[in-house]
Amino acid sequence: MSVVESAREQLMSSGSWSVDPTHSAVEFRVKRMTQTVHGRFRDFEGAIVAGVDPSVVGSIKVASLETLNEGRDAHLRSLDFFDVERFPEIRFRAAGLHFDRDGRHFALPGELTIKEVTRPILFAGELRGSVSDDGYGQWLALALRGQLDRSDYGLVSNRLLETGGMVGGDAVDLTLDVAAVRVD
Repeated sequence: MSVVESAREQLMSSGSWSVDPTHSAVEFRVKRMTQTVHGRFRDFEGAIVAGVDPSVVGSIKVASLETLNEGRDAHLRSLDFFDVERFPEIRFRAAGLHFDRDGRHFALPGELTIKEVTRPILFAGELRGSVSDDGYGQWLALALRGQLDRSDYGLVSNRLLETGGMVGGDAVDLTLDVAAVRVD
């Protein structure tokens, strides 16, 4: 059995998994004028409950946002965008993975909540495999890719350019590389 087949079998059987933030990443990209801004969140957690319809939950501490530009980070945390003081967390919830025929790729439909606005979101997923290590337990690795429209969540502070366009784009690409350890 391949590592991907083993990972799929583990996800579809039973057990609980906890996302390990030290071996995982939650990142985003958004176009801004002629460049692309890359960012990430450093403080997040998540869990997967395996079964016929696996469930996934996760949360992100918005204050942990980082784009490698302190001024931009402060602006994104401000009232203009995330309003971290009033809305400190982003939440995700999903039930059910829909695997492609190859058994490696899947769709993960769920709900994303930002600033207490909840919208459906679809992540394209890929199982990267599983590992069992006597010293560290059982691990699953998966990658998720998705996109959201930031205006759907009230993240709309924008300045108009002289040409009539906006400084920042509405489409935000999300990338999650997840390592989860079995906890039961």
